[in-house]
Amino acid sequence: MYRKIEKDLLSWKQEFKKPLMLVGARQTGKTYIIEKFCKENFDNYLYINFDKEDNIREIFEESIDPEVIIEKIEIIKKTIINPENTVIFFDEIQESERAITSLKYFCESDKPYKIICAGSLLGVKINRFKSSFPVGKIVIKYLYPMDFEEYLIAIGENKLIEEIRKHYISNEALMNPIHEKALDLYKKYLVLGGMPVMIKNFIENDFNISHVNFELQDEIITSYLADMNKYTENSESIKNSQIYKAIPKELARENNTFKYSIVVKDARKIRYESSLEWLLASNMVLKCDLTDKNESPLKAFANSSKFKIYLSDVGLLRSLSNLDYSEILLDQNEMFKGVLTENYIACEFYPKFKELYYYTFNKYEIDFLIKIDGNIIPVEVKSGRRTTSKSLNEYIEKYHPKYSIRISSKNFGFENNIKQVPLYAVFCIN
Repeated sequence: MYRKIEKDLLSWKQEFKKPLMLVGARQTGKTYIIEKFCKENFDNYLYINFDKEDNIREIFEESIDPEVIIEKIEIIKKTIINPENTVIFFDEIQESERAITSLKYFCESDKPYKIICAGSLLGVKINRFKSSFPVGKIVIKYLYPMDFEEYLIAIGENKLIEEIRKHYISNEALMNPIHEKALDLYKKYLVLGGMPVMIKNFIENDFNISHVNFELQDEIITSYLADMNKYTENSESIKNSQIYKAIPKELARENNTFKYSIVVKDARKIRYESSLEWLLASNMVLKCDLTDKNESPLKAFANSSKFKIYLSDVGLLRSLSNLDYSEILLDQNEMFKGVLTENYIACEFYPKFKELYYYTFNKYEIDFLIKIDGNIIPVEVKSGRRTTSKSLNEYIEKYHPKYSIRISSKNFGFENNIKQVPLYAVFCIN
């Protein structure tokens, strides 16, 4: 399956000045996409898994000199490594802090070593690195679950993507049959989410959503909870899982600003803040900060005490919420569909903008503020076709933005300086 990160990998291939580290949550497809890239672009490819190959890990404990490391790996793997045409993939590199440190010396070596690495919880490892992290000596890229456009590509809807992009630019409504088809695919994406294993299973079952194995989502959540136990002390692991499991309840509240007391009745920031930071660093959750001013740069005005937390994948949110897929496809749960929709927008925006912000004024709230071409643009999100909202109208009257965006189930359009974007076209917003 095609992933947009492939463009970054190909750009890295042109230089090879630094090792590349791909960071992302478990099951987002890091190993698959790196192996695919390596096999398609190099004469020789060597795979090393630090989680399974203790003998390789021991090499780094004894030396972080690239020459020594390569020599010992050649002996263990019974191979010859030619730096000119061989790429080495260090998988699950978070298992060896010494291996991460060694990347600095691979970067500084006179030989053109081609090192690419990945691993679950690398973000956590970077934040809690005890040795000397090779700052400036590696290229770090992030891999998130498949976005809606990647999902459309995977299921063979390239022509639909072209049509959506064309109408996003022109603001002209799509033909209704095409609009309804795109909405149906969007609803299925809310159910499936962007985990590659789910989309692959959907394809293997001839695009029949009723035949999809939704236990795969449960297994991913179980693996996340297992990571919390494996990589943290017991007390912190419990707090991590408590926050993670409480996110559906947090988002379902009318005022869904994150509150530690919703996680556990007597929870306090001082006890749970480090656990939340762990989840954020793991890429399992996303944070949307309240900004006190709708001015650039939004980050300068972020209110650290008020924020929202979303899951990094909308399908996992549905699974964690124990919501039956038919309730989404048949529009039987409008309230929680709104929760999923908002989480979906957060997942679409975060990889592009790297930060998420919302804004409040008087008694009104704007779901997201984003920066496009130097302008702060308010974004209102609606899960259905009813788009009447006083918040956006009041914002426009008070602040006079260059234009506004309203995302809903309605077709494309542009009226009263509001750009109407269907839910399936969010990937066009850049």
